[in-house]
Amino acid sequence: MRERRPGRPARWLGRLRTVRLGRAWPRWPRTRRGQRRLVQAVMLTCVAALAPATWIHTVADARVRTTADVPARQVAVVFGAGLWKGRPSPYLAHRLDAAAELYRDGKVKVVLVTGDNGRVEYDEPDAMRTYLRAHGVPDGRIVSDFAGFDTWDSCVRAKKIFGVDRAVLVTQGFHIRRAIALCRSAGIDAYGVGVDAVHDATWYYGGTREVFAAGKAALEATFKPRPRFLGPQESGIAQALDADDRLDGTPVDR
Repeated sequence: MRERRPGRPARWLGRLRTVRLGRAWPRWPRTRRGQRRLVQAVMLTCVAALAPATWIHTVADARVRTTADVPARQVAVVFGAGLWKGRPSPYLAHRLDAAAELYRDGKVKVVLVTGDNGRVEYDEPDAMRTYLRAHGVPDGRIVSDFAGFDTWDSCVRAKKIFGVDRAVLVTQGFHIRRAIALCRSAGIDAYGVGVDAVHDATWYYGGTREVFAAGKAALEATFKPRPRFLGPQESGIAQALDADDRLDGTPVDR
């Protein structure tokens, strides 16, 4: 009579017992040399994981300011942060409030709103423009970048497409250092305003995401990939600054 083979549940339980007994897990090295190599490998892995975040803080920490003490620049760059039913999300609204304050205080003269318009029904830049107009920023002082699909793309396009050489970046505190580091890598002399935010689930998610985004940022700064969409140069910022220059006689400094 043939011996009956165990079914799938029985085989699975057998494997589980094997794992619990430790037979399926790698053993701690028995020799000192092996133990030393394992510790060194773990330490190198930790250093490699933390290196991008360390680079970002080294490059950007001294350039994070508030709306009160940030150096004056002609251009503020506001990064998109999502829409709720066609309107700026609370996080994006806080960024736009800070940009409007910078404009009212004379710290900036033009606001570049950069965000996602990859779908007809989703238009961050136009929603940002509408919000800024409602908060006192004239339409002629707002310029839209419809292809700011991520931070690197926004920085490169601000430099290459809109001709921005110096700027104040506006975003949340957990994101501002990466934005500064990437914009400086793209050739922009950037300072940043880190907007305060309620420490809710979105804030914790954003902070956690930055840990993983630091590695991507380091690769972008090193290899400088082409943005998803580059396109022709645009003169919106130059025209706005030239119009302002004719009004008050101050030199244009982008």
